[in-house]
Amino acid sequence: MKLTLYTDYSLRVLLYLASAPDNNKLIQIKEIAQAYGISKNHLMKVTFHLGKLGYVETIRGRNGGLMLAQEPKEVNIGELVRQTEEDFHIVECFQDHASCVISPHCKLKGVLYQATQAFISVLDQYSLEDLIINKEQLTTLLFPDVESTDGQNKESKQE
Repeated sequence: MKLTLYTDYSLRVLLYLASAPDNNKLIQIKEIAQAYGISKNHLMKVTFHLGKLGYVETIRGRNGGLMLAQEPKEVNIGELVRQTEEDFHIVECFQDHASCVISPHCKLKGVLYQATQAFISVLDQYSLEDLIINKEQLTTLLFPDVESTDGQNKESKQE
């Protein structure tokens, strides 16, 4: 099963916010876009939707930005995926107007449905907190100019 870019970007935004060294500091969309090398315009749509869903708090204006609206342990990955994916029709016969001639008697449809449910079931077992168990490493990658917990920044580590 392949997730849409929309869901991928939604997960990345939440991972970025949860990995921030200072969870009380507002993060701007352009920061996230630069860190991942993705379109700011796409992220604006994603973050707007994440705000409507209650995952992020958005503050508008010159000094505005984003922050997590929930604790990472409260963000269920399976639920997020269900809310950001348009559909789980992995094959044409899952749709209402299937044109496959064997659709009424095909067993593959049931097997693929079970596989999709198993996929989501695994995601349901994880929270955002589980995905940032390696927060220090993520912070080092996503926030290279910030000092690590040992007091060294990226430049002093390279010397």
